[in-house]
Amino acid sequence: MTPLSGARVLGLDTLVRLQRELRGPGADGPRRLPVPDGMTAPLGCDAVAVPARFGPLVMPRLPRVGCVYADQAHWWWIVPSDSDYALDWPAPAHYAAGAVVPEAPRLPGLIHRPDGTVPYTPPIPLYLALCRLTGTTPAWSRPVSA
Repeated sequence: MTPLSGARVLGLDTLVRLQRELRGPGADGPRRLPVPDGMTAPLGCDAVAVPARFGPLVMPRLPRVGCVYADQAHWWWIVPSDSDYALDWPAPAHYAAGAVVPEAPRLPGLIHRPDGTVPYTPPIPLYLALCRLTGTTPAWSRPVSA
């Protein structure tokens, strides 16, 4: 056999990259919600997701709203990293460390961008709004058992 002149041999890394590009961005699994251009996240980013039916009910209850993303199933609020410390976010909310969105056909779209340069929704007002909507007692108000 004689090699074809001008033929290019593709390595395994190149083939895998090409396959991923054909499937589209993030088709391999979870992806992170992006911080919009021109914004910085000096405290890192986590996210809190709620079923889409709660989204419009939460927004007016917040004194300040950061970046909010939405798809048909969920609304996602960007909060500073470690906003789950000592908080049990009420069901059906989902706390996503690293602002990682579980497998979905595509990333949720940005539906609210705040004025300014940071993407955060303050986590305590968000937590309290979700507790109120779900009828959950905030963690610090629950009786302590010995």
